[in-house]
Amino acid sequence: MAKIDAFFKLMAEQGASDLHMVSGQQPVLRIHGEMERVKYKTLESEELKAMLYEICPEEKVKHFEETGDLDFGYEIPGLARYRANFFMQKYGIAAVFRQIPSEILTADQLGLPPIFKKMATLNKGLVLVTGPTGSGKSTTLAAIVDQSNKVRKDHILTVEDPIEFVHRSQGCIVNHREVGTHTKSFAAALRGALREDPDIILVGEMRDLETIALALEAASTGHLVFGTLHTQSAAKTVDRVIDVFPANQQGQIRTTLSESLKAVVAQNLFKRVDKKGRCAALEILIVTPAVSNLIRESKTFQIPSAIQTGKKFGMQSLDDAILDLLQQGKIGADDAYAKCIEKQRFVQFLKEPPDVFG
Repeated sequence: MAKIDAFFKLMAEQGASDLHMVSGQQPVLRIHGEMERVKYKTLESEELKAMLYEICPEEKVKHFEETGDLDFGYEIPGLARYRANFFMQKYGIAAVFRQIPSEILTADQLGLPPIFKKMATLNKGLVLVTGPTGSGKSTTLAAIVDQSNKVRKDHILTVEDPIEFVHRSQGCIVNHREVGTHTKSFAAALRGALREDPDIILVGEMRDLETIALALEAASTGHLVFGTLHTQSAAKTVDRVIDVFPANQQGQIRTTLSESLKAVVAQNLFKRVDKKGRCAALEILIVTPAVSNLIRESKTFQIPSAIQTGKKFGMQSLDDAILDLLQQGKIGADDAYAKCIEKQRFVQFLKEPPDVFG
């Protein structure tokens, strides 16, 4: 057993989502969104390096020493998988580990609306799950892919950096590819994917123009593509996809996106006040013919209004989702106000007036 494994077991016992190991400090756990120091000695740089290198493949160590950054997956059988990130900082080596649950929660267990099961059965198109880092995007996508795996008889191909949730082949054949281990880049994997007879492609992160362009191409040529972006609303997601392209291509991309985009889910995590844990508020955009026209005609600023009038199609705004959680007593008013879009709707729930940063 590696020395660091004891900290992963502590994570499981404490219900922590992340472990921070930093030279010159004690280890820190993130528990229900808050950082808590572990009662352990201060980690010296060389001691921490030895601890981290013990679980890191030799070729990854070489890459880290050349670049100062590293992402990879680590697994303790019977406990969990972890997304590891090593980086160099002023006082030496540091690392952050995000726990990936071994059990994939279903859409029902996560309390996702019924429209998510319909997303899993789409024949083709692009579905984007967006939100800030640590907002649960991977968990939501895993539930959708799990639903596809159960009800379809297709080929699912995932491209991730690193592999997070591991899906066992059920109704579908599932192949997982990890960037840096099984393929050089997201773009290289997507170029190869089009020759690997996939029906469903999961792109762990659409982070650059080439990856986004290839994902769009796959979605518009008969594949169902799931992807993630670090954007905070459905409208900003559409803008982000278009804006990554040169100005002379954006008209064509608007047309392609209007035809291939099927849904955008923007989510945010909140600390629960009724019990331990966190819950997600979801903004859901379904690309109806009306929304498709807004994208094509460069009127994305009207998307929030389209969401408000599209509830019968399964759409919901982020603020409506936050308000619902607040009225159910699941989240606090201060947290709701901090993360909502239209602040005025939530002022009435605050015990004190908002400060200057509100």
